[in-house]
Amino acid sequence: MTTVERIKASARESIRVKERFFEAHAEDVARAAELMIAALRAGHKILFFGNGGSAADAQHLAAELVNRYRRERPALAALALVTDTSVLTSIANDASFEEVFSRQIEALGEPGDVAVAISTSGRSPNVVRAVETARRLGLRTIGLLGRDGGLLGPLVDVPLIVPSEETARIQETHITLGHILCELIESAFSDPSVGTPPW
Repeated sequence: MTTVERIKASARESIRVKERFFEAHAEDVARAAELMIAALRAGHKILFFGNGGSAADAQHLAAELVNRYRRERPALAALALVTDTSVLTSIANDASFEEVFSRQIEALGEPGDVAVAISTSGRSPNVVRAVETARRLGLRTIGLLGRDGGLLGPLVDVPLIVPSEETARIQETHITLGHILCELIESAFSDPSVGTPPW
């Protein structure tokens, strides 16, 4: 396979994974957006977290909400729990790495907030622990996941599971999904009739 053929094959594979995901889970994506919109309208916040590339996605999506995605609108309350090195390292050093997100949720999370767990495997112990803590404290939970959803699939309120075993393809779909969620949220705050949840 030539370099050009490899490029085209990778692009086609990425497109196929995205198409399979959105064909199967468009309604779930809408539910996730409605959950986030309802929380923000009620004065609550969105907490994003994950490891490695998923940590980068957490920062990216929080930034889109706090600042803007496509249009000017009020700033929205979103935090990435992956950015404060002093907090992360003190928890990892004094307690354990498994608690780096759950401890922050104990400190910052409130009933009605939404915790967005990002994990390609759905099995990262620190992400699982954070979701367990979020549920115990009354937060709603969304999972951007992959493979079979892992331990997080049955644990979160809205599991968004990308049908792939390939980490790169899962991550590519996660950021596309994240951008769509940001677009839906931003539209709701520009047009109140968009994204109003049924409950």
